[in-house]
Amino acid sequence: MRLEKEKIFTKPIMVVLLAVFACLLWGSAFPCVKIGYQYLGIYSQDITTQILFAGIRFFIAGILIVTIGSITEKRFIYPSLKALPKVGALAVIQTIVQYVFFYIALANTSGVNGSIINGSNNFLAILIACCFKQEKINLKKIIGCLFGFAGVIIASIAQGSIGGFTILGEGFMFISAIACAFGNVFVKKFAEKENPVMLTGYQFALGGLLMIIVTVSMGARLDVSQYKGFLILAYLSMLSAIAYTIWVILLKYNSMSKVAIFGFVTPVAGSLMSALFLSENEIFDWRYVVALVLVSIGIFIVNFVIKKKKNNET
Repeated sequence: MRLEKEKIFTKPIMVVLLAVFACLLWGSAFPCVKIGYQYLGIYSQDITTQILFAGIRFFIAGILIVTIGSITEKRFIYPSLKALPKVGALAVIQTIVQYVFFYIALANTSGVNGSIINGSNNFLAILIACCFKQEKINLKKIIGCLFGFAGVIIASIAQGSIGGFTILGEGFMFISAIACAFGNVFVKKFAEKENPVMLTGYQFALGGLLMIIVTVSMGARLDVSQYKGFLILAYLSMLSAIAYTIWVILLKYNSMSKVAIFGFVTPVAGSLMSALFLSENEIFDWRYVVALVLVSIGIFIVNFVIKKKKNNET
């Protein structure tokens, strides 16, 4: 059974279609979160409410993943005692840390800027994977990562000065990107011996539940009368369930590099969708165009080198 799944999820056409689809979904999250803030009356200073919004989203996403996974496998999936520490680690890193910083950042920066900076997680994952000996570092990978970081810096100062950078906005988004990169490395390692659907579902449910409990105890509430906001919340939960499940399965059966090559789709899609749905016209600033190009070049350089090496070895 595992060999059949490995054969399906390592086919180039399947990797392309599934990875691009997942990244398009993630790209749509940037404008959707900000639209959800508008509908639910969540302001930049309402940090506990922002985290509550994130917690509800991922708790629902986790329940969806476990339910669909159980139906697909015709049995109730749950973590073994041995897998619980792995679920807990992912819940902290990939759900709580990543999305607490992500949601606060999006309330303090534009969707365009946030999506570009968040795109740095793709080459950060390569660097961290090298530290954990999942990948081998070389000069061309370093050059590729420098291109990506250059794009992040240009995006941060697109207003014409370093004053365009804020800790709660661009700074927190970069921290979120680092957490995402570590999460990808850990989930790939854990998925070698654990069901990736189970890992994703329970880490979302646990991380989301903890965020809900903490923020509600601090007095955070959502305006339940705003049905449009809850439609956005439902969509965000669904996209998380679908995109993360696809991504974790691809990471299980492919190298980090082979999957990460498609990560550039997320910042590009996020920027364009933010410009379209939020009227963030700064996407037309030439510095954002340069930033997008540099981020894309950086990811392509890193992954082209790896692909070329594999071809030479076979």
